Amino acid sequence: MELQKYNGNIHPDEWINDLQAYFNIKQKINVNFAISLVDSIIKLPTGIDNIEKLRNALKENIFFTIFKNTNKRKLQSLKYNPERKGGDTSYFISTFCKLCYNAEINDVKEQTRYLYNSLPDNYFKYVSNEFFEKMKNVNSIDELIKRFEELVLEETNLIRNGSIVALKHVATGKYLSSTKNLCYTTGSKTQLVFAGSPEPVPNSLWKIEFDDELAAYTDNSIVLQHVKSEIFLGMYCVNTGYRYDYCKSPLNNYTEVSCYVILFATDKLKFYVVMIFNLLLGTILFKKLFVIMKD
Repeated sequence: MELQKYNGNIHPDEWINDLQAYFNIKQKINVNFAISLVDSIIKLPTGIDNIEKLRNALKENIFFTIFKNTNKRKLQSLKYNPERKGGDTSYFISTFCKLCYNAEINDVKEQTRYLYNSLPDNYFKYVSNEFFEKMKNVNSIDELIKRFEELVLEETNLIRNGSIVALKHVATGKYLSSTKNLCYTTGSKTQLVFAGSPEPVPNSLWKIEFDDELAAYTDNSIVLQHVKSEIFLGMYCVNTGYRYDYCKSPLNNYTEVSCYVILFATDKLKFYVVMIFNLLLGTILFKKLFVIMKD
């Protein structure tokens, strides 16, 4: 450890602790040497004859007030950036804790407010909505950080625009699937969609698209693109001249659902999350990266 002079840019407690660890000094024996390590721009009162008096004098000095206020401002401007956007949660947490320590912000409720304010303005609605609920009855900064890490871990499993998902039919346990060039022999003769394997396989993977960053169960329409064939889930319709008729499935009288190349953006089958399953196979659960996302 390199010996450091005190110049007002470190917390007095930390500086004295480092000094004591470096020299293993006794309060009365080495206090004058400790004083000699204080930068000459910092004026100390006379009569300092032990380490605790030196500590208190440094904390009463204007340089320490400026130091605390500077760290508060840094804390106010600190923003969390998740790993998927190039951030580092471990580094963020250590920086957050250090700034709280330097600014002498010890109240957990105040620490919680600073942590919440560190979330970016465009951060997920899920995190914003869940944050204070998860932080109830937190009694220490260690517990605060533990629950924040749990929240971050939960957020990484959320389905967002561009995620690769699988859709599981609850009644049969099978996944919504499609096979390239396996087509209906009647109706649209486009690539058919079916309940396939009881385990996620390449043919049951879909890319999900929607306007917001996260899908909500009540107010998001979504589009599904089959990963292997790169064509979209849709309902093929025929223009009869005076109306559009949808083809019927050969197995029942339900509307045929298929995958095909989209010619117009309006041809994409846009579902509301709570409605898609009525059009397809009934109750289905999303599965993202093989992790069940239950509603």
